[in-house]
Amino acid sequence: MKKKLIFLFLISLLLPLYLSAQEKQVSGKVIDAETGEPLPGATIQIENSTRGVTTDIDGSFEIRATPTDKLVVSFLGLESQTITVGAQTYLEIIMRLAASELDEVTVVAFGKQKKESVVASISTVNPEELKVPSSNLTTALAGRMSGLIAYQRSGEPGRDNAEFFIRGVTTFGYKKDPLILIDNNESSSTELARMQPDDIASFSILKDATATALYGSRGANGVILVSTKEGREGKARINIRYEEALSQPTKMVHMADPVTYMRLHNEAIRTRDPLGKLMYSEHKIQNTINGTNPYVYPATDWYDMLFKDYSNNHRLNFNLSGGGKVTRYYLAGSVINDNGVLNVDNKNNFNNNVQLNRYMLRSNVNINLTPTTEAIVRLSGAFDDYKGPPQGGQRIFQMVMHTNPVLFPPYYAPDAANEHTEHILFGNYDNMQYYNPYAEMVRGYKEYSESQMGAQFELKQDLEFIMEGLSFRAMFNTNRYSYFDVVRQYDPFYYNIGSYNKEKDTYTLSPLNEEQGTDYLSYSEGPKNVNAVTYFESALNWARSVNEKHDLGALLVYTMRNELKGNAGDLQRSLPYRNLNLAGRITYAYDSRYMFEGNFGYNGSERFSKAERFGFFPSAGIGWNISNESFYGEGLRKIVSSLKLKSTYGLSGNDAIGDANDRFFYLSNVNMNSANHRSSFGTFGNRGGLTKDGVSISRYANDQITWETSKKFNITAEMGLFEKIDIQAEYFQEERSNILMDRAFIPSTMGLQAATRSNVGKAAAHGVDVSVNMNHSFNKDAWISGIANFTYATSEFKVYEEPDYPDAPWRSRIGYPLTQTWGYIAERLFVDDEEVRNSPTQFGNYKAGDIKYKDLNGDGKITELDMAPIGYPTTPEITYGFGLSSGYQDFDLSFFFQGNARTSFWLTTYNDFGRGIVDVTPFIGGQQGLMEAIADSHWSEANRNVYAMWPRLSTTHIENNSRTSTWLMRDGTFLRLKSVELGYTLPVHIATKAHMSNLRIYFSGTNLLTFSKFKLWDPEMGGNGLGYPVQRVFNMGIQLGF
Repeated sequence: MKKKLIFLFLISLLLPLYLSAQEKQVSGKVIDAETGEPLPGATIQIENSTRGVTTDIDGSFEIRATPTDKLVVSFLGLESQTITVGAQTYLEIIMRLAASELDEVTVVAFGKQKKESVVASISTVNPEELKVPSSNLTTALAGRMSGLIAYQRSGEPGRDNAEFFIRGVTTFGYKKDPLILIDNNESSSTELARMQPDDIASFSILKDATATALYGSRGANGVILVSTKEGREGKARINIRYEEALSQPTKMVHMADPVTYMRLHNEAIRTRDPLGKLMYSEHKIQNTINGTNPYVYPATDWYDMLFKDYSNNHRLNFNLSGGGKVTRYYLAGSVINDNGVLNVDNKNNFNNNVQLNRYMLRSNVNINLTPTTEAIVRLSGAFDDYKGPPQGGQRIFQMVMHTNPVLFPPYYAPDAANEHTEHILFGNYDNMQYYNPYAEMVRGYKEYSESQMGAQFELKQDLEFIMEGLSFRAMFNTNRYSYFDVVRQYDPFYYNIGSYNKEKDTYTLSPLNEEQGTDYLSYSEGPKNVNAVTYFESALNWARSVNEKHDLGALLVYTMRNELKGNAGDLQRSLPYRNLNLAGRITYAYDSRYMFEGNFGYNGSERFSKAERFGFFPSAGIGWNISNESFYGEGLRKIVSSLKLKSTYGLSGNDAIGDANDRFFYLSNVNMNSANHRSSFGTFGNRGGLTKDGVSISRYANDQITWETSKKFNITAEMGLFEKIDIQAEYFQEERSNILMDRAFIPSTMGLQAATRSNVGKAAAHGVDVSVNMNHSFNKDAWISGIANFTYATSEFKVYEEPDYPDAPWRSRIGYPLTQTWGYIAERLFVDDEEVRNSPTQFGNYKAGDIKYKDLNGDGKITELDMAPIGYPTTPEITYGFGLSSGYQDFDLSFFFQGNARTSFWLTTYNDFGRGIVDVTPFIGGQQGLMEAIADSHWSEANRNVYAMWPRLSTTHIENNSRTSTWLMRDGTFLRLKSVELGYTLPVHIATKAHMSNLRIYFSGTNLLTFSKFKLWDPEMGGNGLGYPVQRVFNMGIQLGF
């Protein structure tokens, strides 16, 4: 026994010496994963020991440890890490925001709340997820948040804003889109599109009445809340991100080749009139095939000539942040250059491609005036400089579809008479009634300048000396907007072939407009818009916890907004646009288990009469945190880590019930000197009679017109699984009333000149939102996160001003979605003329191979009474998205899929450039283009397929085939690989040698793959498929931190 004691005594003496001999110097650096900056003040402690150190101002540390020691690294607000020393002598430790910190606070109307106590329906997205290779933020939103339905119809720079709705379209009134607030200031969708993800601190959408009630008359369509970053205490940090991108159309429309065009054009003539004169002789067709003189026998691929395969785009973002205990700052700037895919022609001395240069500046400065007083100064500016074709890139794409490929070339090489002519000899035909898209593209250019500047001052005062938990906040914002444009263009000189010498292969040209063409650029100005907005907001807030059980809060807010329009044009538009709001909120939570929230908004608008000028919009919500109950067992908690139920009900309003310039519904709009109602009275000798202007009325006063009102109900279940997965599922209902409508059935005997309007419309909506978020770290080197969002939102007409349809109930809108389309049900194409004669009468002249419609009411003729709801709504009822992000050591990879479903669109069969729609019907007027799909599948005498894609061809407008019907209806469902990104971050200990805090290189892409049954163009464009295509982008970027 004595020997054993001596042995243990010797071991106790020698072991520390042995361990001391095993100790080694371990050094390293601790880095903030979000900013890439070193973290001064982080704690590094040996586990189960009192020994530890803190990092210095450069985030560096040194500590002695043995290979078996474990280092516990911690920093306030960041997720702690435990690292075994092993053989390592240098450690680079990346600290990420703790999940609890990420989710602890939610941005709500006019403030923030603890997430566990929020009862309102709010969806948020990490701004990092919005960093896709696009200069337009709105194109990155679809599928990223539950409750938001979005789609993009155009890819043209400057006109590529996505359309978006919170929980779908819920009104058939004037304003359907949500209220957008950037740093609490009302903003436009264009301002949101300009926002850079690098500058965004939080991005949320408010969906239910409890979330939006405080905005009163402006919150019925939901609210988008964006807050920008502010400086943090610490040394100056510089971040730079530069990107080079190639963009190309996701899909181009394929046109038939010129020979097929001519043969089918001839078929279109003879199939309608066997004796009709053919436009293209076999001689012309053969010479075109043989490639004989292309100026005499042109075969123009207009797409190939006017458009290039891709464009180059450049983006530079930078920001500087930091500060001390008194002052903190965040300064940011962006320079963006987006180019179109129009070819630049060397014959011009100017660039006719679409070019959009954007410059953005932002400054947020926080100043602690006293220990209880903080001032914030925010300055921002956004400046757009655009240059492009006089009529825009969209019109050029549309014209290509309208242009005959064989009638004339884009331009002629000079003949002998024009050998020294300096202007371009543009091709045309006959009396120049044909489009020459090349001439339209290069004839000149349009420039516009758009500027938005804002200044905002905020003051926050802690009033603890008056009452515990009391604080005051005031904000003043002024915003200035300006726009002007100029067009410089010449009138093209058009020519046609006058004569052609086949033997010498020479031709002479005949001018078509020698007197009208010009050699110089004319100048014209567009409208100039100047707007000024001032906004004031003040809030009194109180929050207190009593006995660690009772959390109470109250908020009272007053806001005032005033907008003035320059160049108003008339008296009404020149008057200020004003809105007042008094809003409040009370909250109560007991023991983090039971929550209650009540809100109200009391709004005033100058649009309504005194009796209707103010509206009151209350809401209330309750919540139950089941997982905080004592009966919630630990065994269950290991699986369902959190469980919460909540429900809300309330009112919100919409005062934008008509065009912003259609104001003061309580006043009649009477023109006492209307030339359209002029009268003349008699004659006096040799002199004419007396002429007197008349009186016209464009609006009758109605002092009872008031707000749209929305009643919203929401129920939500929030669940956490295994402390790694968060699920939120919601069901919502909405009833919209007081929708402004024209009264359609006023007897003409009343002699009214203008329609009368009143708040008679009603609508309803319902749906579900589901979101899933997953985060998991395998170890310090590997992590994975995932997101999935699903939104289903449908709507219906409840009350709508329409005739009674006792014999055709399908004509009524009641019960159908607000963006539902009514049209004819196409059974198939007519088999033969015998079937035509024995079928109900349809429209105009038609025959075998034309569309046969269903006679719904059985009256033997096809009329408007046979129009029924067809297809799905034009606004998608389903939007979803899902993706994964992962990282291993210094590499990261992410991808995201997004899709829309339950939506329909139509292949347009009429031309309306004002709406950006182009007729896809071939050959109309001898010039309309021919899509390859129509050439491959159409009814003909040789192919009497009654289910062919296209009916019998024609060179004239066939009234029967141009009706909105199921024949031309297409399914807009698609799934898209929206974005992919692969990145590599240089280890910090290497980056610091180059005097950088971080360096990351990445490759990314957007709109890379699309899966859809529809193949003619990008399905997301819907009926605008012949416009400027949505773009696929390949991007390379570098991110630097100093």
